[in-house]
Amino acid sequence: MKKKVLIVVASYYENIADSLLKSAKIKLKNKCNINVIRVPGAFEIPVTIAKNLKKFNGFVALGCVIKGQTPHFDFISKSTTDALMMLSITSKKPVGNGVITCLNKKQAVKRGNKGSEAAEAVLSVLFQ
Repeated sequence: MKKKVLIVVASYYENIADSLLKSAKIKLKNKCNINVIRVPGAFEIPVTIAKNLKKFNGFVALGCVIKGQTPHFDFISKSTTDALMMLSITSKKPVGNGVITCLNKKQAVKRGNKGSEAAEAVLSVLFQ
C-alpha cells in the first residue's frame, strides 16, 4: 500500500511556489499518493499540517519568504521552521521543510528545485 503524503504550498510568490511544487511532485510520483493544499503564506503551513496529521503518513511544506525592509522576514522564517520541526517531532511523522528563505527573488528562482529535496527527505524517513 502506498504511503499518503500531503504537500502544503504557500502561494504568496505564485511562480516560485509552482516551481517548488512541480519538483516535489516529480520526486514523489510513483512512490506515494499525493494530495496538495494551497495556503496564502508560509505562516499558514504548520496549522494546515496539524489539521491533517491523522490523514497522512508524511508532509512536504513548500513556500518562499523573501527578506524585506522590516524584521517580519525573521519572525516568519523562524516561527514557521520551529513549528514544522515541532510537528514532526511530536507526531513522529516526517515533515520536509521546503520553505525557502531568500534575500531577493533572484535567489528564490534559482532554488526552485528545493521542493525535490524536501520531498526526498520525507521519502528517506517514510521508507527507513
